[in-house]
Amino acid sequence: MFIYYAVAAVVILLDQLTKWLVVKNMELYERISIVDPYIGLLSHRNKGAAWGMLEGQMWLFYIVTIIVVAGIIYFFHKEAKGHPIFGISLMFLLGGAIGNFIDRLWRKEVVDFVDVLIPVINYDFPIFNVADAALTVGVILIIIHMILDEKKNKKKVS
Repeated sequence: MFIYYAVAAVVILLDQLTKWLVVKNMELYERISIVDPYIGLLSHRNKGAAWGMLEGQMWLFYIVTIIVVAGIIYFFHKEAKGHPIFGISLMFLLGGAIGNFIDRLWRKEVVDFVDVLIPVINYDFPIFNVADAALTVGVILIIIHMILDEKKNKKKVS
């Protein structure tokens, strides 16, 4: 169990460290190109949820995050035993949720900084952070777990 929670802890620490570095070393809206113009660091703040939705509704984010964190921990202890991909996915979700919760609680906004332009479709992807990336990885791993679990269940029936 410890190793799973260590995954969440690493996500939280990496998230908070990178946000601290951005806040301390970059001016708001300053951009540092990494692979110009496709990937860069852009100091940005988000007072809402994804893509700035529900801006200024911090009380809602506090309540939802507490419920989500409790649900993740419950499902981890109830359903993840013997399912390592599911366990790891839940810890990525836990780390991501707590990482952004810390920002909302202490800063009253979330620090975002990864700026990506997808040239094939000329799409400027919404600016994100390590916590957001962990949430995305967690969801992808849950989908993989569900697909593998479904295949395993079909083989049992056959």
